[in-house]
Amino acid sequence: MFVTIEGCERVGKSTYIEMLKEYLLKRGIADKTLFTREPGGSPIAERIRGVILDPSYLGRMSAHTEALLYAAARCQHIDETILPALRSGKNVVCDRYIHSSYAYQAFARGLGKDCVESLNMYAVKNCMPDAVLFIDLSHERAYSREDGQNDRMELEAAEFHKRVYEGFKELERTEKNFYTIKPTGKEETFLRITEILEKIGFFKLKIEN
Repeated sequence: MFVTIEGCERVGKSTYIEMLKEYLLKRGIADKTLFTREPGGSPIAERIRGVILDPSYLGRMSAHTEALLYAAARCQHIDETILPALRSGKNVVCDRYIHSSYAYQAFARGLGKDCVESLNMYAVKNCMPDAVLFIDLSHERAYSREDGQNDRMELEAAEFHKRVYEGFKELERTEKNFYTIKPTGKEETFLRITEILEKIGFFKLKIEN
């Protein structure tokens, strides 16, 4: 099963992913799940990530170049990491995926969903997630929580991040297998994540062992 975790910058995705790793370890199925991220997730894709997020390119990289770089990194990531793991019988959990491209490049950059879909058609045509977990926290609330790493995307103007959030909310209305999780306390939010994963059969590997 392929699950992705989405949301605006600084919504706590990394925290919940670490909590999920611990949870799987306690359930005895940690070795049956691969955790990965975008952009990145393979050696070549990680090199592309470095270019995409380089803060020195703030305001200099065109929207189409950005979208193409994300698509190229995703193609390599799928071929080298995601598909081999799924074919071997593992679950895959990915921090960001195609829906981030929809929110960031299609909506916030204004390229349109058709453009982003066409750029990613080859990469994702046989590798769409079984479930998307959207951490629904607005950019205003997210940016009040911590300083973050200040990469190129985080350094974008507040108006950009507002459009990203609006993009995710539009996806919430239109996409299938899209599960919205409104953060409350950390433990309560993680409980909601595990409830959704239980519902879709993510933990069934324990029974198969």
